[in-house]
Amino acid sequence: GFEIAKGEYVQVTQEEIDSVRLESTKTIDIEEFVPLEDIDRLYWDNPYYMVPDGKMAAEPFTVIREAMERSGQVALGRLVMSQRERLVALEPRDKGIVATMLRSYEEVRDMKQFFDDIPNVKPDRDMIAIAEKIIAQKEEDFDPTKFDDRYEEALKALIEEKRKGHKVVRPKEAEPSNVINLMDALKKSLSSSDG
Repeated sequence: GFEIAKGEYVQVTQEEIDSVRLESTKTIDIEEFVPLEDIDRLYWDNPYYMVPDGKMAAEPFTVIREAMERSGQVALGRLVMSQRERLVALEPRDKGIVATMLRSYEEVRDMKQFFDDIPNVKPDRDMIAIAEKIIAQKEEDFDPTKFDDRYEEALKALIEEKRKGHKVVRPKEAEPSNVINLMDALKKSLSSSDG
């Protein structure tokens, strides 16, 4: 069933669901062009690389890519993928185009729902200065190779061990870490520098 109100459901069958599915197509219907900076990062989802489909498509592909790059615009269009219509942004990158699926307006919740209840607090200037020093010490250039998927790596290792015929032993639960409250640490650092 599909909940339409608290505790109120409409029942649908698999046949009814199948009747509204869309067939996947290999075309993107471009609806408009917008400046890249107009699209809030909250809407960006999964990127895909687009390349021309053979030599015949190379020229029109390059024309549209070059025109978008010169105008500073990205194309917004619709694409049917996995039986679902998705909004997609086409952005010129290098010699190709990156097609990024965008979340729909309904998928992105209004920040005010969450942030309006945060109390207005006047933070201590010294505490902010200490926090800025900590940030400066940890500052790095972004390197995506440093961020691996630990779960995926553990899953690959598990599969490899099973492939070798080893019995997989569940690791012991990790001891609770000695988590430090940032505000307490900043206060302690601030008080020790006063003395």
